Amino acid sequence: MTLPTGASLDDQPADDRILRAGLRNLADMIRLRPGPFAIGAAGAMINTGMTLFLSYVTGWVVAGIAVPAYENGEVALGSVLLGVAALLGISIVRFSSMCARRIGAGVMQFGVQAHWRRRITRRYLALPVSWHQRHPTGTLLSNANADVEAAARPLAPLPFACGTLFMVAVAMVAFVAIDWAVALVALGMFPALFALNAVFATKMAPRAKRAQELRAEVSAVGHESFDGALVVKAMGREAAETERFSASADELRDAMIGVGRLRAAFEPAIAGLPEIGVLIALLVGLARFEAGAIDLEQLVTVSFMFSVLAFPVRAIGWVLGDLPGSVVGRRRVDHVLAATGDMTYGDKELPASQAPARLEFDAVAYAYPDGHEALGEVTFAVEPGTTVALVGATGSGKSTLAHLAARLIDPSRGAIRVDGEDLRGLTHASLARTTALVQQIPFVFDDTVRANLALDREGVDDDRLWDALAAAGAEKFTASLEDGLDTEVGERGTTLSGGQRQRLTLARALAGRPRLLVLDDATSAVDPKVESQILSGLKDSSEAASVLVVAYRRATIALADEVVFLEGGRITARGPHAELLRTHQPYAELVTAYERAEAEREFDEENAA
Repeated sequence: MTLPTGASLDDQPADDRILRAGLRNLADMIRLRPGPFAIGAAGAMINTGMTLFLSYVTGWVVAGIAVPAYENGEVALGSVLLGVAALLGISIVRFSSMCARRIGAGVMQFGVQAHWRRRITRRYLALPVSWHQRHPTGTLLSNANADVEAAARPLAPLPFACGTLFMVAVAMVAFVAIDWAVALVALGMFPALFALNAVFATKMAPRAKRAQELRAEVSAVGHESFDGALVVKAMGREAAETERFSASADELRDAMIGVGRLRAAFEPAIAGLPEIGVLIALLVGLARFEAGAIDLEQLVTVSFMFSVLAFPVRAIGWVLGDLPGSVVGRRRVDHVLAATGDMTYGDKELPASQAPARLEFDAVAYAYPDGHEALGEVTFAVEPGTTVALVGATGSGKSTLAHLAARLIDPSRGAIRVDGEDLRGLTHASLARTTALVQQIPFVFDDTVRANLALDREGVDDDRLWDALAAAGAEKFTASLEDGLDTEVGERGTTLSGGQRQRLTLARALAGRPRLLVLDDATSAVDPKVESQILSGLKDSSEAASVLVVAYRRATIALADEVVFLEGGRITARGPHAELLRTHQPYAELVTAYERAEAEREFDEENAA
């Protein structure tokens, strides 16, 4: 569904917004899965055709077999067997065609949903980190789940509705052929039914839109609360979070009740109109029968035909009733698919090498989308095989530099180079082979240890995994797990401690043998002694990489070959740790702040004693 530039669904007339946009949406989905739709629609047409044919057979059985048998007092066995065979044959064909209709509709609906979910997921992966930061996770989950389901919901009854339209067209010809008065009843009922459905769809649109938006909001609030469960419990904010979630849930409840009330107002009329049509047709048919305009067989055929039309016609109402939610869901899906800002990659490949890489920042600046500048004119280099520590107060730009080094974001000005090549000119595969980023908050998939480490990368066998685990200080605890590498770690690694998760994610990065390792405070949950052993092991490894580490602990900083001190997004000092302690007062105050606080606390305790 594509709208003109600058237009939205809300800018268009109600009828056009729902019917035209909804029908265009249906056409798009049919083009995605034409085969299953053709099977479903063909099955529906055969089924409805047999249903109409059953009306004639029923009329023949009543007028040609039942009534003569009643009048003559004897049953013609041959006629009865013929009638049974006809009814049984029609039933078999109807059953088979109904299966084809349902299977075709199901394959089409779920196939379209799978297609859109794959497209949305690929779009999420292609969009930059800055885009994700502007969109709550719950909303993104709603786009890929609830919105996709809403957009494709009319597909379930669509083949049935197509068969019903075919049925109505054939029935109208039959009514005209039987009697003009009966045909007038049908001509009055079907347009009234379609008009009622159109009014219902128009009034449902804004309510469906609001309900879809609130579904996303509830999902976002719930995901945020569950994701921050530890913080909520630690701060005693369970009641506040419950109240916040309840407010969103209550609003969604009210919106869904509004949808239900509208359905309650229209659906009885939509369901009852065909039944009223049956009664009127029966009365008209009886009057015409008494007038001699039609015979008994035609009267039974007309009555039965109207009765079997009543239920299938509702399928058209189901499609029209689902159109408002479908249009809203499709609009939200298209919002994701139309999102811009892709991070493009070049075509340059770095030469195959196991040697440590050289990382260079050349007058790099970075500003957030709101215009706030996080970094300004940052210039330094990480020489091959060396470790450079980024040190600074909170908000000084350390993590931003780490993200720039791994090219999660691009600089506003300046250039970042690896072995002399601008990161923006490298292919994605070359960059991924060369650089690995390990962040402070580890993410562990709900899978085995092996799957979390290997990530289906080529050449990452068990020997390499154990080497990476040893380098990350995770070999012993992994070996002690009940199933070793095959141990399931639970969602987000809930069966592991914080330090174990950090070491596991570090091992994941090392398993790819990167030439440049970027650590964004990646060992903060590990004991300081173990952290020193890990960082020392990385430097002494036979496959040593250049390391850029965001560091806070003094022992970690002391292991670096060079320290880059940041203040307000700018480098104010560079050099060895010991030299900066002597020559740069702000640096000395920052790295010794914890030790001074501990000394002051012990002094206060001694004086109090």
